[in-house]
Amino acid sequence: MIDTALPLAMAALTLTGILLGYRVGMVLGGAAALFVLISDLPTAYFSLLTSRIYANVLSNWLLVAIPMFIFMGLVLEMSGVAERSLRAAQQALGGSAAGMGLSVLVIGVLLAASSGIVGASVVLLALLALPRLDEAGFDTASAAGLVAASGTLAILIPPSVMLIVLGDQLGAPVPSMFAGAIGPGLLLVLAYAALVFWRARGLPPIGRETRVAPLRLLLDLGPLLGLVVAVLGSIIAGLATPTEASGLGAFGAVLITALYGRFRRATILAAARRTVTTTAMVLFVMIGATCFSAVFKGLGGDDLVEAGVTAFGTSPYVVLAVVMAAIFVLGFVLDWLEITLILIPIFAPIIAGLDFGNGLSGQALLIWFGILVAVNLQTSFLTPPFGFSLFYLRGAAGDQLTTRDIYRGVIPFIALQLLVLALLILWPGLVTGLT
Repeated sequence: MIDTALPLAMAALTLTGILLGYRVGMVLGGAAALFVLISDLPTAYFSLLTSRIYANVLSNWLLVAIPMFIFMGLVLEMSGVAERSLRAAQQALGGSAAGMGLSVLVIGVLLAASSGIVGASVVLLALLALPRLDEAGFDTASAAGLVAASGTLAILIPPSVMLIVLGDQLGAPVPSMFAGAIGPGLLLVLAYAALVFWRARGLPPIGRETRVAPLRLLLDLGPLLGLVVAVLGSIIAGLATPTEASGLGAFGAVLITALYGRFRRATILAAARRTVTTTAMVLFVMIGATCFSAVFKGLGGDDLVEAGVTAFGTSPYVVLAVVMAAIFVLGFVLDWLEITLILIPIFAPIIAGLDFGNGLSGQALLIWFGILVAVNLQTSFLTPPFGFSLFYLRGAAGDQLTTRDIYRGVIPFIALQLLVLALLILWPGLVTGLT
């Protein structure tokens, strides 16, 4: 009973602290320290935690890519470069209702590949696309769902901070994670596009078609597309590590702002300050999660979780379904970072020991599992009540949308994400084909 009680109490205390609004890093670290003291773990365990923090976080060069990619996205957002590209794509594709909806989706992909910041993508799309979607005849719920889902692509499409963290937790190469996410990302985009065309059927033409000169379109979109290709291409082709490519992306973003005459010292400094704040938050949570994971396992929590998962059956696909269901449900109340850092170190060894009969094993199996988790976690940005994309959209839209409109609008896109998740489970080649 003691072996079961302590891990359950630790998990319950941690979840309660997070839901009450306390800082996640402090809750995780505090729970770890408390249960070292009240359990029969030796006090020397604190020395082990210090070593884990240094080895897993402070000396992990892979994590250097996180602030660089964040800085790249913030510079493109705050300088207005992303907005300029967005407007150009809208003008090029917005000749019909379906074209306007498709332009929002394409812009979401561009913002995802150039910034990887969900908040920036959703807010930009809300400000620029909602009035145009209304003009095209889309109802408010459909417009809200499209904007929220398109902006949330930033969490999956490389370069993605989530994929970097997942790769680190799984011990899988980040270039392979990036390559594995391309197929699922495109599949999601195609599914969204099909829904856009379905919703746009019967809507009248917008009434005017704005033609954009090819040279103008090239000037507005070319540099941003070139930066995306250079960063992702160098990683996937093996020409640069993710850390090196992130430096290239940060420098390229500054260079593009100078090319457009948008370079301002105040903008760069503001982006740098926000980068430091965001990175500190991520690393603080990672330090707390490292402590939590070590103590939770020391108390036998990993054995308890494995027993709970296998209680539904020992079939590999049943175990995978239970894991995916647990991640999906927790996505209603927890952030992707918390789920990744707390659960993946526990679930990954369970999955790694299973034979799914699909020809995957070792590193390939972990990459497949990592992408499944990434697609699953993407739904956490859209599921109420704590979906971050819903908050971003509600704040940016003001009186244009109600909370009810937003909730109604995202339901079909959540269903499409779950459909894509099922396809990735049935056909792993959609993930491993490019790795």
